[in-house]
Amino acid sequence: MKKIRKASAMLLCLSLSMSVLAACGASNEGSKEAGTSNTAADVSKEGFPIVSKPLTLKMMSQDLGIQDWTQMPALQEMEKLSGIKMEFNNATQDSFLTKKNLVFASGNLPDIFYAADLKPSEQVTYGGQGVLVPLEDLIDNYAPNLKKILDENPDIRKSITTPDGHIYALPNIDLSAVWYRGPMWYNGKFLKALNVTEPKTTEELYTYLKRVKEEDPNGNGKQDEIPLSSVKLDDLRMYFFGFWGMYNEDIYVDKQDKVHYPYMEEGYKGYVTFLNRLWNEDLLDHETFSQTNDQKKAKGKDNQLALFNDWFPSFTLGGEPNDSHPLMTLVKSEVADSPVYGKHPGLSTNGTFAITSSNPAPEASMRWVDYQYSYDGASMFGQGPENILWKYTDKENHVKEWLPVPDGGDRDEYRGKITPNNGIVPPGMNRIDIYNGLRSDFDLWLDKENAEKLVPIAKSPFPSVYLTNEEQEETSALRSDLDAYVKQMEAKFVTGQESVANWDKYKAQVEKMGGKRIVEIYQAAYDRWNEK
Repeated sequence: MKKIRKASAMLLCLSLSMSVLAACGASNEGSKEAGTSNTAADVSKEGFPIVSKPLTLKMMSQDLGIQDWTQMPALQEMEKLSGIKMEFNNATQDSFLTKKNLVFASGNLPDIFYAADLKPSEQVTYGGQGVLVPLEDLIDNYAPNLKKILDENPDIRKSITTPDGHIYALPNIDLSAVWYRGPMWYNGKFLKALNVTEPKTTEELYTYLKRVKEEDPNGNGKQDEIPLSSVKLDDLRMYFFGFWGMYNEDIYVDKQDKVHYPYMEEGYKGYVTFLNRLWNEDLLDHETFSQTNDQKKAKGKDNQLALFNDWFPSFTLGGEPNDSHPLMTLVKSEVADSPVYGKHPGLSTNGTFAITSSNPAPEASMRWVDYQYSYDGASMFGQGPENILWKYTDKENHVKEWLPVPDGGDRDEYRGKITPNNGIVPPGMNRIDIYNGLRSDFDLWLDKENAEKLVPIAKSPFPSVYLTNEEQEETSALRSDLDAYVKQMEAKFVTGQESVANWDKYKAQVEKMGGKRIVEIYQAAYDRWNEK
């Protein structure tokens, strides 16, 4: 989480220059020169090197605009191991979408898309057109690490298989993640000052927030405490939805395999009713719909916030990460079987890696990427090669320790110089044991908080499903207006501009605008996924 924030801060907003466009349209002929590996016979199914003859492939990816991928130790080491040289036709994140669309339109394709964020609709469209190569046979024969993960996690395989039965792109798999979004945190100093244990129900939560407002827990003699703060409710919505039995702020499926669009659920009515109560009593920050995230954080630095969202509490309250500010326990509402929590589905992103029809060596390409689904490959691409930022203290048991940062600077920033997997979502996998010995006391405490407070009530909200082209067109048309309407009405309900007494009128309008139809479409897509 910290590294995401820092990576985002380093983004350079560079324009798409003519040189990038020229690179985008470059010919693939260089990767098909005589004498290079281009048949399965040249590819070893295990061990290194991958190819018996020199091979050069063209890769297209996105980066932060500040790295030279040809000089990255992780990629240099991978070239030595594999015998495969990569030529990079990259673009910065702000221009990558334009470049990606251009290469698809022009037909001048790279051999490989890497960290390309290929949307399900793109996979369906370009896979069906033969632009992207089907990968399932390559996985079974040339990707033992990925195949093992998919065999052990069949839901992941189903989630990357398109309606025509093919896999056209590979995912980033995180087998250790719990959070789907950043959680809510209590200011531990306020809990201690008021001698309060964590609330367990919405009514107890209301009582606590009211005490924060009235009893000066920051001890400055002023009534300047803000019980609950947010930025347009986007940072708290999903967590609070769980209080009323809803797993997601978008489409979710319950334990009976029934699909829901939350904005017309009775639980959602309970959610806006509760927030309206907080708003009316000045327990919800009245700058919620106007402030920026930085402005909210400034209130945290001034020790005004009692309950807030962030990746870590120290990001809002300041100081170093520690165990004095509890991860919020989700509270029970009037809804039966509440609370619930929408757990990370294990797929960080689908569409991170694809092989195109221009690729002369798909078998070798699959072997190359499969290394990132192994422990050693995930370590090298995640943390950089051994003995730069880390070293083993017990290699047999995969225990490591951090080394001093070579330039004396920030470790996360330096990591961006040695591996491409920084600030982008690459192919590969993540799991806890990759960080054995590297995790702080705060990390270990957080594992305990997650295990006690979230995991027992958690379920993945909705799998990654593929819509048909017709379904995609229909849902896009419906949601362009509907999603805007429900967010507008959310603000009105919460601030009292619209009375919750008009709920039935609102719900009828949501259904009229396509809420029921969206549920039907996603129910059909989920049923197809569930039958695979």
